[in-house]
Amino acid sequence: MTENINVNLFLSNYSEPVCSNALKLRDILYENLPEVQEQIDIPARMIVFSYGPRYAEMICTIIPSQKGLKLGFYKGTDLPDPDNLLKGNGKISRYVEIKKTEDIGSNALITLVKEPFAAYKTRYNK
Repeated sequence: MTENINVNLFLSNYSEPVCSNALKLRDILYENLPEVQEQIDIPARMIVFSYGPRYAEMICTIIPSQKGLKLGFYKGTDLPDPDNLLKGNGKISRYVEIKKTEDIGSNALITLVKEPFAAYKTRYNK
């Protein structure tokens, strides 16, 4: 319960569409990442989803901004992306821009969300 209050408080700094879409995206992550842990990183202004405290155990991040919403992926450069959703040119991470609510429930995005979990299980022999 406290976790929800913290997330809602964190997201209250953003517009209603960004907040609403972030909560919907969060639901998708919880549905597709079994037992994932959530942390709010205030200085980085993001919600982190991971399977442990180390950076290498991070799966993805919800990154709200005044302009919109991004779903970031740790090791996104290693993810298969047949639908060309991933953007960015960092050495490790990639992100998906969530432009409208319909993007959140798309099969392409849900498939992409499952990929880093499978990679995590392989890395840690889970």
